[in-house]
Amino acid sequence: MRDKRLCGIDEAGRGPLAGSLVVAGVVLKDKIDGLMDSKQLSEKRRNELYPKIIANSIYHIVSFDAQTIDRDGISKCLNVALNEIKEHIEDCDYLFDGNSTFGVSGISTMVKADAKIAEVSAASILAKVTRDKEMIEYDKTYPEYGFAKHKGYATKAHYEALKVYDRSPIHRKSFRVKCLDEKTLF
Repeated sequence: MRDKRLCGIDEAGRGPLAGSLVVAGVVLKDKIDGLMDSKQLSEKRRNELYPKIIANSIYHIVSFDAQTIDRDGISKCLNVALNEIKEHIEDCDYLFDGNSTFGVSGISTMVKADAKIAEVSAASILAKVTRDKEMIEYDKTYPEYGFAKHKGYATKAHYEALKVYDRSPIHRKSFRVKCLDEKTLF
């Protein structure tokens, strides 16, 4: 039996062309039915589970905007997020979805933990819903990109918008976009 509470950690937004990287840490107080990897749930179901997770957990969410990702890189952002979650949710066993701790000690990893461990599933849902809501809001400011639909990921529609409008202020300039035929990143 576990001596400490388990804090599950997951992220959303590591690979998109636009928007934030969001990392969540969750300690569940009560069992919540229906938790699984956020990518396996419909948007409607994620949005139903989100308030249940908030009400039945200790959680901390960390977000990095595109400019911070461009300046520091994804790995540094994940390092900062993991350390911040450990500072805000203390005295736990920490389990991060994936296979890297990004240099942070005292964290275990597990590939596909978001599909196997309830706390990591809950973190996955908090991170994804938080990021998706942000992208829906950005769609109001930059409707020409279709952020409400693709959430900043590399879809055909997103590439087509980039060809016409170039990057918005929420695009990651350090991410190469082939359709813009760049020779340099900046």
